[in-house]
Formats: sequence, structure tokens, C-alpha cells
Amino acid sequence: MSPNPLAGTARRTMLFSEIVSIAVDSFRTSKVRFALTALGMVMGTASLILVVTIGLTGKQYMLNLIQGIGANLIYAYYEGGSNTTGRDNGTDYMTIEDMNAVQQEVPGIRAASPMLEMHDRIGVGGGKERDILVLGVSPQYSTVRNLEVLAGRFFDDEDSMSRAHGAVVTQQFAQRVFGGQEAARGKEIKIKGLPFEIIGTFRERVETFGQSEIAGDTILIPYSVARYFTENNAIKQVFFSVSDAGDVPRASEMIRQVLQSRHKAESVYRVENLTQLLDVAAKMANALTLILLAGSVITLSVGGVGIMNIMLANVRTRIREIGIRKAIGATNREIRLQFLTEAVLISLAGGLVGTLFGLAIPFSVRFLTEYRIPISGLSAIIAITVATLVGVIFGTLPATRAAQLDPVEALHYE
Repeated sequence: MSPNPLAGTARRTMLFSEIVSIAVDSFRTSKVRFALTALGMVMGTASLILVVTIGLTGKQYMLNLIQGIGANLIYAYYEGGSNTTGRDNGTDYMTIEDMNAVQQEVPGIRAASPMLEMHDRIGVGGGKERDILVLGVSPQYSTVRNLEVLAGRFFDDEDSMSRAHGAVVTQQFAQRVFGGQEAARGKEIKIKGLPFEIIGTFRERVETFGQSEIAGDTILIPYSVARYFTENNAIKQVFFSVSDAGDVPRASEMIRQVLQSRHKAESVYRVENLTQLLDVAAKMANALTLILLAGSVITLSVGGVGIMNIMLANVRTRIREIGIRKAIGATNREIRLQFLTEAVLISLAGGLVGTLFGLAIPFSVRFLTEYRIPISGLSAIIAITVATLVGVIFGTLPATRAAQLDPVEALHYE
């Protein structure tokens, strides 16, 4: 007669239930030892989750930084030129016609702005003067550079066409010179001897710490006006914005080709975007995460060694129990499963508590502050899985040693 599969399943269920019950009774009799053993796993799993959270936070910060500057931003500038002998072959700067040609020939360009750079000194009262940076840009510059207008307005196409003497100043400039953003509106400043009315104040959406073309004391004026302060129509830089961030690499290469085709073959033009910066930032964040994860793995390994030592000691203190169980019919497999289950339960309990701690910290930061720290549910699943594997790996040796005990010698053990 073939064995009943339902009966076999029921027996295995009863066996597992008995094993878990014995394990729980064992933990109750030595609560302190159980808690101290699980503590290593608590620290290891909590650190693993926090490490992943730190890595995700770093990536999110860099993404927000780039989005604040302009994820669709492309900027081009003249780097120089040399002939076959390596000597300079004269300047070959870009012009407004180059920018117009790019807009016509490169699909996906939604906005563009030239940039002229000038320096001047203006009076700030009390007979004092301050060095300022003046940038001549188009009205679309605000869109391309993703600027935030804090007070007043940015100059528009009408201002540009009429060559209005309107200026937009940085938040820092308005505060230092006039005492505030609203106080600066309507005030008159002289640039290159010509009067300009301040029509608004602005700031970059993220702090670039002077690493962009905008400094602390910067004044923006229409390019159509700034053009008459220069001796030629050369442009230092041209900014472009594309409709889709995914088109940035393709558009960058096409812009370079258009510029190169309109100038000398030996002239060099750099066309750059923030995609490479994002890639570098992601690699740095991943490298940091891997280094910290290595520390978490070491912590988990130390916790696993602690579990193994405690379980070996547990086997020694329960030798007579093992002998009795074998004498009444327990198999080596059942004994091995008993101690392996206890090791896994210790590890898993520590992993669950550590996971709760690891998730509680970023959740509390999100709840108590305005920072939206990214939380990975996958990291919690990985942490619990790793904790279980640690219990299996480091619990195998004690379980095997318990299963290999001779029942006769175990019954006579004192």
C-alpha cells in the first residue's frame, strides 16, 4: 500500500511545530543570552538598511541638484584653435548667427540664450564701489538656466527688442547694496556709464557655490543692450535647453557638429551637459554604498560568529537532552533541524528588529523634518534574507555537531 502524502505532510507539520516549540522554550530559559546574541544581527541589519538609505539619499541629492540647475541644459563655448604646428591660429568665437543656426538645424531645442560677460565697478553709497559681473543674456536665459525670480520680473522679448535698460540682480547683490529684494526694485544703477533700472531679483534654484557663470554680485541685462558695449559680435558662451532630457547626448553632439561646420577646421568647441556629472555622481554614490555595505557585512558576520559560538555552547549544555531525544527515536536529521532552526530564529529575530530600527530612522526624519529621504523596501527584504542566510550558514556547524553525538555517550554525559 502506497504511503499517504497527506499523512506525511501532517507529520512534517507536527515535527516543525514541535521543533519551534522547543526552540521557544529554550529561548525563554535564557532570555538574556538570546537577546545579546541577536543584538549583533540587529546592528548588522539596521546598518545595512541605513547604508542603502544613505546611498539613495546621495543619488537623490545629486539628481535634485542637477534638476535645479537644469537637467535639459546644454552649453557650448569656444576652447581655442591651433594649426598643425601647435601654435595659436587666432580666435574664432561663436556668434549669434551660430546660435540661430543651431536652433534651426538641431531638432528638440526649445530655448537658447547667448552670453556676453563684462566686468564693471558701481557705487554702493558712502563713496564706496563694488566690483560686479554683468552678463548680457536673452529673455530665454531664465528658462534655460532654470532661474527663480524672487521679486519683480525678468526682462522679456519686448524689453530685448526695444533695448530697454532693465536689469535683474542676484538676491545677494540686492541684499548687500540695497538692503533687500523689494528695496532694490526700481533703483537705478550705472553700468559702463549708462543708467539701468532694476526690474527684478533672482537666484539659482540650487546653490552652486560660485561654480557656475553666476557669481554673488551678478547683474543680468538684455543681450541686445550688452552687445553695444563690445567691439565685436563674439559670444563667450551659448546655452541651450532641449524638450526631453533623454535627447541631451544626441543634441549635444549635433550642436558640436553644427558649430564646427560653421568655423575653421582647427577651431575647437566644447559642448557639455550635466549628464556626465550625473553619471559621475551616481558612480561615487554607488562606490560609497559598496564601501559602507562591506562594513555592514562585517557586522553581520560578527553577529553570525556570535550565533555560532552561542549555539555550540548550547549544544554542550543540552547533550543529555539530545541523548534522550535520540533514545526515544529522534533521528540525526531531526536533531540537526532543531538546532539549525534555533540559530535561524535567533538571526531572523535580530534581523526583524534591526530592520524596524533601520526603517524607523529615515521615517522619523521624514516625519519630523521637511526632508523626503528615499526609503527602499527592497533593502528591508534583502536585510531579512541576509539575516536568515547568516543563521543558516553559522548555525550549520553547531547543528551538525549536535546531530553527530553518540546517544549512549550523550546519556552518560555529566
